Amino acid sequence: MAHPIHQANENSPFGNLTRDEFYKKHHILHQQSFILNKRNMKIYTQKWRPDSTTTTRLKGIVAMIHGYTSESSWIFELTAVAIAKLGFIVCSLDIQGHGYSEGLYGHIPNIRPVIDDCIKYFDSIRADHPKLPSFLYGESLGGAIAMLIALKQKGNWNGLVLNGALCGISAKFKPAWPLEMFLPLAAFFAPTWRVVISKPLKSRSYKEEWKRKLVWKNPNRRICGKPPAATALEFLRICEEIRRKCHELELPLLVVHGEDDSVCDSNSARLVYELSKSKDKTLKIFPGMWHMLIGEPKENIDLVFEMIFSWLRDRADRFVTNNNSRSYMEIM
Repeated sequence: MAHPIHQANENSPFGNLTRDEFYKKHHILHQQSFILNKRNMKIYTQKWRPDSTTTTRLKGIVAMIHGYTSESSWIFELTAVAIAKLGFIVCSLDIQGHGYSEGLYGHIPNIRPVIDDCIKYFDSIRADHPKLPSFLYGESLGGAIAMLIALKQKGNWNGLVLNGALCGISAKFKPAWPLEMFLPLAAFFAPTWRVVISKPLKSRSYKEEWKRKLVWKNPNRRICGKPPAATALEFLRICEEIRRKCHELELPLLVVHGEDDSVCDSNSARLVYELSKSKDKTLKIFPGMWHMLIGEPKENIDLVFEMIFSWLRDRADRFVTNNNSRSYMEIM
């Protein structure tokens, strides 16, 4: 199935259509709302699913988590639409300080409340469809969050997809040595000080220039460039926690990563794959590809996302087959 990014242009992810026209063309129902988290912050949520004109049965639930310079709308939602067209209910949210959610933009001094927000929303969707298998999908920082959710909710998810996940920070992206050494001090005294990274993340993430232009034309432009000191320190802590705990991952796992990713280290993604205890796990490091795999040329996108789509379809079908087998044995 062709990814909807191929219908986008540098002005709109929906091409020459409005958002509603785009959904109608792809036979997708879309819902959006806000939830209130424990910190009294309004968190923006979205859900996509096939409309009633399709004959595709519902296969499962995919909970998607965006990266640090992204949000659940705009380019990211094109993948949500693609997965919904396969027969999945897809849900996502804007993490604090991103998109339409409240919070100082790009400021995440502690990832725990973000994980709690995701669990609260995703569990509400899964509660409405208890018989469907559910999968986590995370890009970049969202991949790290997805791993931490899977570790916190062991046995509650049927699979995990990591796309360019933050398992370790590339040496090309890390703060210069003196600044990294003084980062804890900077995070304590000036937590919102944006001095960590010298080059814009977009220039390192999206290989195709027109997609970089598209990102910057997002009308809800709360785009994060340099992360604040406290956020950068939290990124380093997250990577360390993942290194310590990734051996506890036991659910079906798909890891896809660009070999030339200069933001999130591909060797760290490989390490997560190797150390995980998952009996069903797949790793694909794509030579020559950058951080945001949706930012690649068409032939690369087709290669990457057909692997992701096939993996989700196959695992959802296995869940149905295994459940039917168990039901048969119970009858016997």
